[in-house]
Parts: sequence; structure tokens; C-alpha cells
Amino acid sequence: MSAKLLSVNNALFKCLKTLHGSRQRGFSTGAASLGSVDLKGRSFLTLKDFSSEEIKRLLWVSGDLKQRIKHEKQYLPLLQGKSIAMIFEKRSTRTRMSTETGFALLGGHPCFLTSQDIHLGVNESSTDTARVLSGLCDIVLARVYSHSTLEELDKEASIPIINGLSDLYHPIQILADFLTLQEHYGSLNGLTVSWIGDGNNVLHSFMMTAAKLGVHLKIATPKGYEPESSVIQEAQRLSKEHGTQLVLTSDPMEAAHGSNVLVTDTWVSMGQEEEKKKRLKDFKGYQITMQTGSVAKPDWTFLHCLPRKLEEVDDHVFYSSRSLVFPEAENRKWTIMGLMVSLLTDYSPKTPMLKF
Repeated sequence: MSAKLLSVNNALFKCLKTLHGSRQRGFSTGAASLGSVDLKGRSFLTLKDFSSEEIKRLLWVSGDLKQRIKHEKQYLPLLQGKSIAMIFEKRSTRTRMSTETGFALLGGHPCFLTSQDIHLGVNESSTDTARVLSGLCDIVLARVYSHSTLEELDKEASIPIINGLSDLYHPIQILADFLTLQEHYGSLNGLTVSWIGDGNNVLHSFMMTAAKLGVHLKIATPKGYEPESSVIQEAQRLSKEHGTQLVLTSDPMEAAHGSNVLVTDTWVSMGQEEEKKKRLKDFKGYQITMQTGSVAKPDWTFLHCLPRKLEEVDDHVFYSSRSLVFPEAENRKWTIMGLMVSLLTDYSPKTPMLKF
């Protein structure tokens, strides 16, 4: 064998060895492509607007910050000198605490504004509010009733707008859910997630995201409580494009069958209190129990974005070792931090990319 050919073979062997080693350590051959994703200056109203690579990049940055700050005890003042306006038309524990503490931990200054502090669209138009805040802070997180309010803010603002929840989507929750599942299962591709409950904003965000991460989605909602038809159509398109399964049914056990993850949420959201009696009747049989999990895969787990009511899931599941609800709640902090850093800086992760 010639010296030239031997040199080529040795180089090829080293290349293959490096590639194999990177896979063994959880690296992905897509690291280079994700490393080039730039989200700085973008708004975050719905995951419908974000590609597979962009969502993976957000999860990678979130996992990286969690590793460096929580586990390695590093101080990363990445948002020093920056401020965020947090507009809350609807109360929240996790959204407020994760955003406020996360932004401060990164060296920035959070400003919390309730409906008593800022009369969004009432005493001052959303247009004027967006323009004023654009000159006073660097980013806005708004938790609102109507999604159109976010769209108006985004149209008029010159800074990024983050959807902290609207009637149509809850995208920051889904980032936390998928980071939690990635940490638990090691990867996301090929998992089956089953939603059993209301066709609400959280489900809509799952539907805009799952297929992009290679996740199959099975949905059980009572008749009359299905997801929005336009969201279903887009989810069907995404499922076809990414080669994943999308199932819609009214049978909770059918949805749970063969699933890795069972998910539910409140049946009575804020603003629906007058419908409570009817909703509890219509959702009879939808409570997630160990019986529901008996038809799922042996490694099944449970998610709930909280706050939880007993009729949605019983204590045997909620407080069991299968429940990931409290790691899920904590990951609201790391994912909102990852999102804010991605929208406001040129930060590049320093830890290995997650395996998707």
C-alpha cells in the first residue's frame, strides 16, 4: 500500500472515530447547522413561526445555561444592563417567577406590570404602549387574554415581544416540556406524546412543535372541545412534512395506547369559570389515572403545566415517580432564560449539544 493511500485511510479512520465518539457522548452531527442559527431580534409569539433547527437551538441554549449556572455554579451576566417589561393581564406563578428570577440571574432588570399598573389597550392604546416600551426597555413579555394583542404589540414595537400566554398559544410552556422530556429520555425523536384534555392554547403549541422534533402526537378531546380547525390543518401539514403520526380522537384510552408521555392541563381556564359545571360533566372519564397508563408504554411519564386540579389527574399519578411535573416547572426558568438570551444576544452554547 502506498504511503499516500495509507495517509488517506488513516485520515478517514480518524474522521469516523471522531464521529462515532461524538455520537457516543450525545453530540449530534447537526451541531454545525444549529450553531449557525441566529435568533437575535426575533419575536416569539408562536412556535408555528420557528423551524425545527430554531427550536432545537433554543433547547440547546436552555440546557447549556442550566448546566453552566445550576450545576457548574458559573455566573453569567449575559443580560447585564438590559431590562424586560413583563405585562400580565392574567396572573401566574411559574411565568412570573421564571421570567423575573431568570432575567435577574442573568444580570438584567425585570419590571412587573399588572393591569393596575398598565391599562393595555384601555387607557393607552397597544400601539402607543409598544412604542413607549421600545424606548424604555430591551424586550417585552406579555401574558394576555387575546392573541391579537400580542400581534399588535409586535407590529408596533422595535424590540422583541414574547408570548407569555394568550388564548391561542402558550409557546414558552412547550419549550419547558420538551427540555424536560429530552433530559428524561435522552432524546426526543420517535417519542409519542398523548394529550388527554381540552383543545386549548397549550395543546395548540404542542401541535405546532411536536412534528418538528420528530415526536408523534395523539390527542383526545371531548366532542365540542377540539383544537382550532386552522391549528389542526397546520399540524397535519407538519406531520406529513416530518413523517410523524398525528391522531385525533375522543377516546382517552385510544390516545394513551402505546404512548411514552401522558399530558393534560386544566379543564377550566381563567375566564371560563361560568362554564365549570358543564365542563366537568363533559370531561367525565378524562381524568388520568394509573388505569390510563396501563395501556401506555412501560416507560410512560406524566406532564402537567400546573396549577393542577384533582379531576384532571389523581394523586397516584401526580405524585408518583412517573410524574415529571416539578422538573417541568423548574425548566420554565431555564427555557425562558435560554429564549431571552437567544433573542437579545449573540451567545453561543459552551456545552455539548443535546441529542435530539
